[in-house]
Amino acid sequence: MRAVLNLSTFMNHRDDQRNSVSLRFSVSRAKLLIILGPTASGKTRLAVHVAHRLNGEIISADSRQVYRSMDIGTGKDLADYVVDEKPVPYHLINIIDAGDSYNVYQFQQDFARAAADIQQRSRLPIVCGGTGLYLDAVLSSHAFTAIPRDDAFRADLETRTDDELQQLFRQMPSAYSALADTSTRKRLIRAIEINRYLSEHPDTPLTQAKTPPPAVVFGIDIPAELRRQRITDRLHARLQSGMVEEVERLLRQGVPAEKLIFYGLEYKFITQYLQGELEYNTMVTRLETAIHQFARRQMTFFRKMERDGLTIHWLDGQQPTAELVEEVILRFDPETVH
Repeated sequence: MRAVLNLSTFMNHRDDQRNSVSLRFSVSRAKLLIILGPTASGKTRLAVHVAHRLNGEIISADSRQVYRSMDIGTGKDLADYVVDEKPVPYHLINIIDAGDSYNVYQFQQDFARAAADIQQRSRLPIVCGGTGLYLDAVLSSHAFTAIPRDDAFRADLETRTDDELQQLFRQMPSAYSALADTSTRKRLIRAIEINRYLSEHPDTPLTQAKTPPPAVVFGIDIPAELRRQRITDRLHARLQSGMVEEVERLLRQGVPAEKLIFYGLEYKFITQYLQGELEYNTMVTRLETAIHQFARRQMTFFRKMERDGLTIHWLDGQQPTAELVEEVILRFDPETVH
């Protein structure tokens, strides 16, 4: 379901309602606020400013910001987590070393712990991110279960071509297939591994029943052309800020090249450039194209979440952040969460 908000509906009484915000938002009643959007939509800045106003803390739902030392390429922008010289606390950023493995099962557990901790301190958890599978893990009525690694099977899969792996994945469907991320070779191999395990252990639930937290979900929507321009501008700014040097440093620190390629996008293409597989200009062009494609996939996933019954209150990302903050605050009411 798609809900579109019109700021003019709220702004006439903004001043009066702002004065009563502290009364309306008893954090003991509030459960969860989610701000999602594609890359370069401005969701982090919005979430931080909302958290500043609502006594909230940010829980990141970004599959790559969990890694330490991967800062520029993942767009952590930690300096943005300060409003009026007051830091806004954040969670699930910089929690594991680059090169280590992390998956949606671990995220779901870490999210539950972080949300409980925030609520126990009478503060509001605000989820911010664009990783669809992680957002779905928060909102779903299912808890993911751990599927063990099979190193011998993986070694066999490594000998196969990408086309052979894709064919094998299609031949081994399971309940996980619709959720699987097969955008890289490593992820495709993991998806096949999970499908094989489920076929051999049919009584193993991919998920377990859980009660999803009551949540209000906002999404930032911007015109495709503006999104493309923001992505292009941001990419070149990050390259100038030392993104290539960041990947070089990770390689020197011993992070395997195949791991960086597995992380995708910036880390994949820059690693290929540093290994001599791509010329610099080719790397930039391919990376820019891949980020545009990634943003489209994010929006496709969000639309699927709506088709599955989630109400997303879409915000006009062309509006100034200050106006979007007011729009979120005036709309968010824990009493109406369902």
